[in-house]
Amino acid sequence: MELAIGRLPHGKRNLITDVPGVRVGHCTVDQGDAHTGVTVVLPPGEHLFDHKLTAACQVFNGYGKTLGLVQVEELGTLETPIALTGTLNVGRVHDALVSWMLANGSASPITSVNPVVCECNDSRLSDIALRPVGEQEVFAAIESASADFALGAVGAGRGTLCYGLKGGIGSSSRLMDFDGKTYTLGVLVQSNYGASADFNRAELPANLSESDQGSIILIVATDLPLSCRQLKRVIRRTSVAMARLGSYIGHGSGEIAVGFTTAPRQAEGSFEHAQILREDLLNQPFRAAGEAAEEAILLSMLCAGPDRELSGRRVRSLREYLAKKDDK
Repeated sequence: MELAIGRLPHGKRNLITDVPGVRVGHCTVDQGDAHTGVTVVLPPGEHLFDHKLTAACQVFNGYGKTLGLVQVEELGTLETPIALTGTLNVGRVHDALVSWMLANGSASPITSVNPVVCECNDSRLSDIALRPVGEQEVFAAIESASADFALGAVGAGRGTLCYGLKGGIGSSSRLMDFDGKTYTLGVLVQSNYGASADFNRAELPANLSESDQGSIILIVATDLPLSCRQLKRVIRRTSVAMARLGSYIGHGSGEIAVGFTTAPRQAEGSFEHAQILREDLLNQPFRAAGEAAEEAILLSMLCAGPDRELSGRRVRSLREYLAKKDDK
């Protein structure tokens, strides 16, 4: 489904995988009261540990249980795939990524590795204490990774809610031109945040209707040459998308962005050389990040069908609501 958000053109698929070489895989768990999963974003190339990418992270509100961000913030590099899952699965997914990296991440023995794992709390639709996502599920998500992947209630988005409706996995991309060359910026989100939208408030307990809570994870990928400091500035602009859609980034919510660029860095002796964009030209990637994030959030909802919480309360979908509105 294509939306008309902003001014910049979409990439070919309108997915984060429009950035060349980036792949995404899911493993969804639907067993009894477990409705959760894992989504993995794989940067391009083999032996990620040996060919670290420039990276950055931004914590807008830190009510979250991520792993790996301290080193990303300190060193400005990414050396593993990025995994998204449910809150109490984080430790198990981290352990699985360590196993995968030991087998696949480097041409030389690894003695230290920094997997990046992010989460949203899906406990209203899934029995979070079951912790059903582990090595088998993570490996399956990695094995399934491709340029074309599903959106909505799949993988890490299986049990999430967004603005009181069904949330999930969303993605979008934007194209940017500099000096006659086209670059791509893509965003993938795991949406599980936001106060309940006005049209849904009558169906929710009064103490939930005004509460901006939950979490959203925003993964930004680009092939535009940026420094880690510039990349941090770019991924901050995903907050524009949250604001446009009505979030005020509440106390009990975890809004976290992680970004990387696939642009190469060249080592010569004791020094590295990297091309980076001029600072005064950052407005275009700023716009791309905001537009792609906004569309990704909307698509995470539009591609997810209605569901039911463990309590029995029905969860409406955005597509269902829009269809009923059109019928009036």
